[in-house]
Amino acid sequence: MYKRVLLKLSGEVFSGEGNKGFVKDRIDYLLGELKTVVEHGVEMGIVIGAGNLFRGAELSALRAKAADQIGMLGTLINAIYLKEILVNNGIKAVAISSNVNSPSFEPHKYDLIERYFATNHVVIFGGGTTLPYFTTDTAAAIRAIEVDADVLIKATKVDGVYNRDPKLYTDANRIGKITFKEAIEKGLKIMDKEAFSLCQRYKKPVIVINFFVPNSLLSAIIGEKTGTLVLPD
Repeated sequence: MYKRVLLKLSGEVFSGEGNKGFVKDRIDYLLGELKTVVEHGVEMGIVIGAGNLFRGAELSALRAKAADQIGMLGTLINAIYLKEILVNNGIKAVAISSNVNSPSFEPHKYDLIERYFATNHVVIFGGGTTLPYFTTDTAAAIRAIEVDADVLIKATKVDGVYNRDPKLYTDANRIGKITFKEAIEKGLKIMDKEAFSLCQRYKKPVIVINFFVPNSLLSAIIGEKTGTLVLPD
């Protein structure tokens, strides 16, 4: 069982695929999945995207650096929202950011973050990497390394990594376990290149799961055969 995890969530966990905003049944599901993990005593950090608020195609008329700033602001909104719904449901949580001065956020200080983990808070990181041109995948990889998480869990809409696109090929096979080197050799897309490179360099295991399958998060954390495990070389 992993003691400390960094969970990368898409903004779609708030809205459902293809929707916008905050949808109650999706939020109720998210709360249930996170509460189960917290009750097992797992120290959990979260990086969340902003796909429920903004999508890249909608901002394509803007310069990339401006579009990325808007996206990062969206993750701050989602971080506050997630913190509040957790607290309102009896789960201790804190939002952390280094790119805003807001009473809703605590500063990004390592000793402070460690104290929150030690007191059973879910630690939510908002604002991405704080820099344009990087995705929330990269932000999640950086945070996982910073807080010395045992594993980075990427919550997606598919139940792991396949040898070929399962939407196009009926004979596609899910890969249960693979190394970073093997994944690169096979050309498998697991995360963006920057995030993947960081995890490989710092030997941070990655698990890719379908978050929308009930209990898949807890199953991955306690070591059951869920999704795809990417191991250091």
